[in-house]
Amino acid sequence: MSVPEQKNHQPTYIDDRFPGPDPYGPLTDLPTFTVTSEDFTDGGRLAEGQLGGHDISPQLSWSGAPEGTETYAMTCYDPDAPTGAGYWHWAVFNIPASVTSLVAGAGDDELVGLPEGAVALRGDSDRRGFYGAEPPAGHGPHRYIYAVHAVPRRLDIPDRSTPTILGFNLNFNASARALLWGWAEN
Repeated sequence: MSVPEQKNHQPTYIDDRFPGPDPYGPLTDLPTFTVTSEDFTDGGRLAEGQLGGHDISPQLSWSGAPEGTETYAMTCYDPDAPTGAGYWHWAVFNIPASVTSLVAGAGDDELVGLPEGAVALRGDSDRRGFYGAEPPAGHGPHRYIYAVHAVPRRLDIPDRSTPTILGFNLNFNASARALLWGWAEN
């Protein structure tokens, strides 16, 4: 595998159109790798299927994680939600290192598209499945940041934990982080 590059660049999701902060700015600076989607481009508008009411998790693929990766964690977060704490749309961890993609719809409410061993946490919608983008009408555009973390071990986090607890653990345990984002507006 290739050696990941350091994250010493301005993230593409920093844009004056969006009111929220850089949620990854204050976290541990980690090497990067590549994450892509067949359903949207980095910085592009999200497809209708990824919007609230449809709630189809996008296809995601990743490559170039560091050697020694044992598991991956994947999250979707809206830092622009008018909450003071953002909004977690999806959080899955302990995805085996042999898995480097998730098909569209893997985050349905039954979670049948997730690989064996993966753990999905309840997001802010109180669902373990993916909750699509649904910014409040008139609030302006919101970013939806998909983060895939490479982790050199399985994480021992209770399945009743919040995505915030997962994020805290990833900050101290992940060896690399890949980001892909899209936006939506109502």
